[in-house]
Amino acid sequence: MILCDDVYPAILDEIADFLTNGEIELVFVESDEMRKINHKSRGIDEPTDVLSFPIQYAPHFPLGSIVINLDKVAQKANEFNHSQDDEIALLFTHGLLHILGYDHENDDGEMRRKEIEIIQKWDLPQSLIVRTIQE
Repeated sequence: MILCDDVYPAILDEIADFLTNGEIELVFVESDEMRKINHKSRGIDEPTDVLSFPIQYAPHFPLGSIVINLDKVAQKANEFNHSQDDEIALLFTHGLLHILGYDHENDDGEMRRKEIEIIQKWDLPQSLIVRTIQE
């Protein structure tokens, strides 16, 4: 496991504060660990870039957990020619929006519009949803 202090971009606090007053748990892992989490939680035996786990509301507890795969961060940042901090911010935003109830697979574009709003506000690269559609 990788400690957040080594990879945590400050922009994540700004994005979180913009979207919610709630606390979020953020975990950084490598591909082997992400594959295990993805298999256990979704039945898919391969690593993914980000997973989010909303928690039923309880006072003094986080709204949920976001797990980010740092191997995929490095790969995608290189592939799309932007910084790893930008890639982490995109994945964090995507995961946080899921925790907050957005679902790009079943909505009418609400999540995509919210991602675009955040991307424009913080001058981030292309959204994860748009990239996924184009792949």
